[in-house]
Amino acid sequence: MLIERRQVSAQTALHGTLPPLLERIYAARNITDPAQLKLELSALLSPDSMKDMPAATALLWDVLQGQGQQQGRILIISDFDADGATSCALVLRALRQMGFHSLDYIVPDRFIYGYGLSPEIAELAVARKPDLIITVDNGISSHEGIALVRAAGIKVLVTDHHLPGDELPDANAILNPNQHGCNFASKALAGVGVVFYLMLALRAFLRDKQWFSKAGTPEPNLADLLDLVALGTVADLVPLDKNNRILVNEGLRRIRAGRACAGILAILEQAKRPRHNLVASDLGFAVGPRLNAAGRLQDMARGIDCLLCDDANTAASIASELDRINNERKRIEGDMREQAMASLTLMQAELQAQSSADMPAALCLYNGDWHQGVVGILASRIKETFHRPVIVFASADSAENGEAELKGSARSIPGLHIRDLLDTIATRNPGMITRFGGHAMAAGLSLPRDQLDDFRQALENGAAALLDKAALQQKLLSDGDLAADDLCMGTAQLLRDAGPWGQAFPEPLFDGEFLVVSQRLVGTNHLKLVVSPDDGRTVIDAIAFNIDTALWPDASCQRLRLAYRLDINEYRGQQQVQLMVEHLAAL
Repeated sequence: MLIERRQVSAQTALHGTLPPLLERIYAARNITDPAQLKLELSALLSPDSMKDMPAATALLWDVLQGQGQQQGRILIISDFDADGATSCALVLRALRQMGFHSLDYIVPDRFIYGYGLSPEIAELAVARKPDLIITVDNGISSHEGIALVRAAGIKVLVTDHHLPGDELPDANAILNPNQHGCNFASKALAGVGVVFYLMLALRAFLRDKQWFSKAGTPEPNLADLLDLVALGTVADLVPLDKNNRILVNEGLRRIRAGRACAGILAILEQAKRPRHNLVASDLGFAVGPRLNAAGRLQDMARGIDCLLCDDANTAASIASELDRINNERKRIEGDMREQAMASLTLMQAELQAQSSADMPAALCLYNGDWHQGVVGILASRIKETFHRPVIVFASADSAENGEAELKGSARSIPGLHIRDLLDTIATRNPGMITRFGGHAMAAGLSLPRDQLDDFRQALENGAAALLDKAALQQKLLSDGDLAADDLCMGTAQLLRDAGPWGQAFPEPLFDGEFLVVSQRLVGTNHLKLVVSPDDGRTVIDAIAFNIDTALWPDASCQRLRLAYRLDINEYRGQQQVQLMVEHLAAL
């Protein structure tokens, strides 16, 4: 592991406006002007610059007008992850508040129907006879399904943020900041961000039509839905540009104040994360996984039910159910990870690889017994260990197909746009990939079982052409060291308040040398440390999760080099500073 310190540009307008430590941290994240740190809602981008927004609001207005006294029917087609679930819940809540009555949703069972508005889901949708279908967090690649529902006389509004292909589906309107010709400045919106902007535009449209006053419907405060936006945005790992930081920051503020939906508050309670000092990482590591577990192992409709629930007792019951499902997901993931590591160890031996540096530039794994819903998490874990793009496949869970089709989940590293690589492979090898879609850092795909070996070779060759040795070197970017006096509650609180931190706007990470005062194993594989930066004059707790128990604890180790985050640990109402260790090495 290489620890590399971030470079700070001397060109900044922050000098003297902030504490020096924050100025250094922000400058390393390309914040050069105080205006970039203003996260008030008034600084949000306008919905007006999003392509097709007038057509989208007109579709919803037509449904609201209906025919005679009867409103039209709307059917939401959701994705089965946290972004899709929050998107679905937000649209349903907002439309109800604006006076829409006939609302329904379908979230595909990933094991039967797969992703998005597929032809199979289109058949289910047509049977419900909606006037308008709205896709949330999907649809940009659903050409066949959209064609089927359009042929049945049903209008389609696509809301998505995934990268489009060369051709767009034949929808009545498409909201996607990444589609060609869209001038919306933030291309990093999650699916839930896109639908939030749709609701903002719709409210303005209805206000201009004097709908609220004529219908006697109170105009909703859509900011009250930002808890859902914050959760979906953080859980989907989209870059936290300024616009997304505004959305997440405002959502966190509302959750801390208790102004969140009952479902989110119940999941936080189940995860033992106090809402009053919630940070973005709590959404990513505590709430998101519990919500996602429903879609990975069972049915994301249960997660959507939790987000739509307004009764605290019912929400607590569903949250407990989600927690149980998530614990089962952890067990399955642990078994799969052991099997994957055994396979990779065998691969290293066959290649006579001395380290991960001698491994192929991309890793492709498959096991017929692996759970289709957990391959994405496994791909992330393997990527973190070997610092390689990783694709993990499982058999499509279908009695008809057996192992004829594989479904895979891909995770990438900086320097390799995984969706673009899949596009290249598909173009050069017709028939090799059945379908694919995704982002720069994550994607999903399907392929015939008999194409796996050829696909693996194409993946390795493609990655090798795009990634040099430097890109394959695992490294941590550090914000430098902290003086002993800065390892205190004041600094930790300063850093916590300086967020929200997240994807592409990383939480500060520091590195330094420490004396080991004590060390012990807690749980099954976590290392609890007491360390000192100044040979015993100052001592501080530290914890390293998921360590190699063959190496740690190490009674012979007297000094360590740590890469760490400065955190506040709260236990039974007491707070103390703690180092969250990302990497440790004996000196």
